[in-house]
Amino acid sequence: MAPSSGIAADCPGRLQRGIEAIKKMGYKVAIGEHATKSDHYMAGTVDERLFDLHAMFSDPKIDAIITTIGGTCSHQLLDKIDYELIKKNPKILMGYSDITALNIAIYEKTSLVTYLGPAILPQFGELNGLMDYTYNYFQKTLVEVDTVEINSSSYRVLESLSWDKEDTRERVKEFNSGMQVFKQGEARGKIIAGNVGVMLLLAGTEYFPNVDGAILCLEDDEGECPESIDRYFTQLRHMQVFDKISALVIGRFHPSVGFGDNHDNGLLHTILQRATEGYDFPIVYNADFGHTDPMFILSNGIQASIQANKNGIAFRFLETAVQ
Repeated sequence: MAPSSGIAADCPGRLQRGIEAIKKMGYKVAIGEHATKSDHYMAGTVDERLFDLHAMFSDPKIDAIITTIGGTCSHQLLDKIDYELIKKNPKILMGYSDITALNIAIYEKTSLVTYLGPAILPQFGELNGLMDYTYNYFQKTLVEVDTVEINSSSYRVLESLSWDKEDTRERVKEFNSGMQVFKQGEARGKIIAGNVGVMLLLAGTEYFPNVDGAILCLEDDEGECPESIDRYFTQLRHMQVFDKISALVIGRFHPSVGFGDNHDNGLLHTILQRATEGYDFPIVYNADFGHTDPMFILSNGIQASIQANKNGIAFRFLETAVQ
């Protein structure tokens, strides 16, 4: 389904390739009635997108709902969602970026585990489907339903190819330095994960997550800049979010954000140092989730542990992601 942007309407080949990738994994695919609509920056009206969300949660034949892509407007749905319907029909809901608004609000209102993970157009729609690292974590997290240990990918993919025009080859893989320790420590708590800018859209509303004791996992897209990331983390400080969480994990930023290659220039460190001054929870960055590939899946609400020290990082999910 497309609860936010209508880009799927502009990239029918990419959409179909994503659908075929899921079928090759052994699944049947149902497409939302309005999944290929486009209304300016939206995939149809609020009512049309809401209809698809409710229809998919109502359908007993559907086990998982994977969003086409993010966008800017999934939060338009929040005050019209039938949360009781969703609570009575639990199933996997997965996406990232702007889908954070849905993931967080639904988790907060229903306690249903929701998933920051691959979407149809950007990940399943790759030339050969999910990249191997992403595929392996999809299997471990959602199919084998086991507890998961997060290990960094050996590669990262930053190259952009125009969908339905240039995406006729695999994108270039580069060396990935993996998760890095900014502040050492140990923590245990529930995962709360999402796009930081979108999550802050929910500040002051009933949909903002309860972050007490949480391992807060945040990412943002290539359109951001150091100034905006500084704003977001400063706002989290002013909201006293850092008073409540047990750890902070930051997804890999695209170099175009301005933190340099694998953040070697220290600007991200400066921002984190200022925003988290006076706090002693562990902080890890450059993790494999967010707006670069490949990615692991983060499950809102499940218990996890993290140890970050000079010997390395151990990031483990202590519960199965599919309840």
